[in-house]
Amino acid sequence: MPRLNKYIASTGICSRRKADELILEGRVKVNDKVIDMLGFHVREKDKVYIDGKLVKPQKLEYYKFYKPAGFITTADDEKNRKTIYDIIPQELHHLKPVGRLDKDSTGLIILTNDGEFINEMTHPSIKVPKVYLVHINGKFTPEHAEKMLNGIKIETDTGEKRIAYAETLPLEITSKSSAIQVVLYQGINRQIRKMFAKLGFEVESLKRTQHATVTIEGLRRGDIKAIKPKQVKELKNYIAKIKREYAKSCDNG
Repeated sequence: MPRLNKYIASTGICSRRKADELILEGRVKVNDKVIDMLGFHVREKDKVYIDGKLVKPQKLEYYKFYKPAGFITTADDEKNRKTIYDIIPQELHHLKPVGRLDKDSTGLIILTNDGEFINEMTHPSIKVPKVYLVHINGKFTPEHAEKMLNGIKIETDTGEKRIAYAETLPLEITSKSSAIQVVLYQGINRQIRKMFAKLGFEVESLKRTQHATVTIEGLRRGDIKAIKPKQVKELKNYIAKIKREYAKSCDNG
């Protein structure tokens, strides 16, 4: 018998943490009774309702998608711009992106209906790595790499100033342009572009090549492909390892 928060998370609506909030707010019923305490267990014959709507566990799906430039990572847009759902097959429109890529960027986006998984992959405390291939104008130097590693103050969309960090690996450097591998553990909107702008560079192209253990390998632009069960297991084991390491560091510090 699963705990109620795990049952709700298995419906794809939200994470276990958010499910706990719904329970404590008195928005969850099991059969005809409001359950507002944590730790309740759901039996196989029970029916669970959130805000009066019946919810059921669903088959969890995981896909990787190669986003082309010119599309935004959302289902709806008030400016009527093209979104990734204009090119994703209709039968997969129930899937949600794990994080975002801006309109001009390309590359890997993981799509799923697993709400708890999305929360774990994007939660700032877990620090799941994302790898990018970035081309900039101008010569990238070790001094620039050190500044990005030590942190650069950038402005968020809300006007807040935050320190942004990135690990970099120069791949091809000339006097006029540079190709660099960039690894992020944060999720600030347009972070890479803003960091390079602070250093006086313009990003000419930006492609995400990897998110956690999932890579863009085998995909062409616009392609979408199911992630194999074995790869999903490897991915979840990897996330669990990062969470254990984070918990251990908190205990030690």
